[in-house]
Order: sequence, then C-alpha cells, then structure tokens
Amino acid sequence: MFGRSRRDGLIAWAMLAPALLVLAGFYLYPTGYGLWISLTDLNLLRLRQGGSFVGLANYEAVLGDSEFWRVMWRTAFWLTAVSVLLRVVLGLGLALLLESAAIRRAKLRTPLRLALIVPWATPAIVAVATWRWLLDPQFGAINRALVWLGLLREPHPFLADTATVWPTLLLILVWNTLPVATLAFVAALQSVPRELAEAAALDGAGRAGIFRAVTWPHIAPTVLIVAMLLVFWTFNNFVYVWLTTGGGPGRFTNVLAVEVYVRGFIDFQLGASATIGMVMAVAMAIFGAIYMRFAGRRVLGNAP
Repeated sequence: MFGRSRRDGLIAWAMLAPALLVLAGFYLYPTGYGLWISLTDLNLLRLRQGGSFVGLANYEAVLGDSEFWRVMWRTAFWLTAVSVLLRVVLGLGLALLLESAAIRRAKLRTPLRLALIVPWATPAIVAVATWRWLLDPQFGAINRALVWLGLLREPHPFLADTATVWPTLLLILVWNTLPVATLAFVAALQSVPRELAEAAALDGAGRAGIFRAVTWPHIAPTVLIVAMLLVFWTFNNFVYVWLTTGGGPGRFTNVLAVEVYVRGFIDFQLGASATIGMVMAVAMAIFGAIYMRFAGRRVLGNAP
C-alpha cells in the first residue's frame, strides 16, 4: 500500500512538472533578474555596457529618501486602503440591494446586473478618457451641470486642485472596478441557505440580526478574499494614476507604480526602478503573510 501511494505521488508530480516549470519560468526568473538589476547601477541609455554591481546602495538611497516614504504613504493609504474600503462597503451594499425582495418583486435584477457590468466592461483607458472629458473645466458636462445647478460659481479643475484630485481619482477607480466586488458578493449572497434566514426570522430576529447571525458568517470568506485581491491589484496599479493625473499636480498623486516607471523610463535609472519594484513585492508578500496568518486562516477555517 505504501509503495503504491508513493508511486501515485511520483506520477502526480511528474504530471505537474511541466506546468511548474512554466510557472517558474514566468515568475522566478523575472523576480531573480529584477533582484539582480536592483543591485546594479544599470542605466537605460547604456544597456549594452551593462551595470556595475553596487550592492545595497540603491536600497539605501531609496529607503533613505523622505519623498519615497511620502509616495509609499499615498500608495498604501489613498490608492489602496481608501479605495479598497470604498469598493468593499459599496459593493456589499449594492449586492444586498440587488438581492433584496423589493428588487425581485419589481423584476429589476437582470437589468440592474447588466447595467452594473457596463463600467466593468469599459477598458480603463476609455473610462479615464471619458471621465477626464466630463470633468474638463471648460467643456466638461459635470462642471457645466454643477454651475447650472448653482453648486459652483465657476468651473472647477478637479484634477488640478490638491483638495479634490484624490477624491476625483478614487471616483474614477471605484466606478470602473466596483462591479468586480459587487458581483462576487452577489454570488456569495446567493449561496446563503434561505432556510436558515427563514428560521431566524421565525425566532424573531430582525434584518440586522439575520445579517449578523446568518448572512455574514457565510459571506465573510468571500469578502476577505475579494478585499485581499483588491489590495494586490490596487497597490501595484499604474494605469489609473498615470492616465488620470500623471502623478500630478506636481507629485501630489505620485504612487509607487508611477515612481517605478518614472525612475526607469524617464530618468533611465533601471537599478533604482527595480529597487522600488522589489520593495513593492516585499510589501505585498508581508501583507499576504499577515492576511493568511490572522484573517485568512481564522475566517476561512471557520467558514461553513
């Protein structure tokens, strides 16, 4: 029996080996090469000459730069924490609305779901271009509407004012990606046994009590997984900030992914660019480890 089990294990590993080698080629080699570049002074204009080994000099320069930590704060707080929290809260609220009895009686579930898919199906570059046109101080429909309604005395440059640029950028990001969270939560809500909710209602539990005792334990794993994925996708995101503001006004919305691009392809400092990329990878690895240690195992392990 032991010999057969061992043979089956070897066969399984042999069948998985090609896929594992492909994954190693796609992930391990670029990671290792990026780590090597971060230890050199490689310059984009002198690629043929290669870069000289400088050890941890790039890491000392990057981590010792106060501007880098300001960029890290914007990335972690504004771009990631605030936008993920908004999408989780709004997505859960929309999912509960879509699954409500009122929407079912009105037979609006299908039209609303189709409408929800529109932002998700819109490419990021199209979404950003559309919103920038709508927010244009001279020709934008939003500015004209706000002035016409008397909410503004004159058109406002939302993407050029430090007081409004981050809320506006987050509006574009959340609008374009909110359906991902909402549809995942809708699927989770549909998996909640109706019998348990009906039994809780017969016992006198209100809507809040049913949600706390029945609904939340069933959808909590999905909420946590979606939140984790959104953190990974958003922390490393380059498209929305670069296409919307280019890191401006000034460097007010500059984030790590934009900094990687600027250092590597505008300043031509590939070594420094790779260094910031490795710091981002380490930050996400730490977040993933903390998530699995405290949130993931506890909730997923107790999930029904």
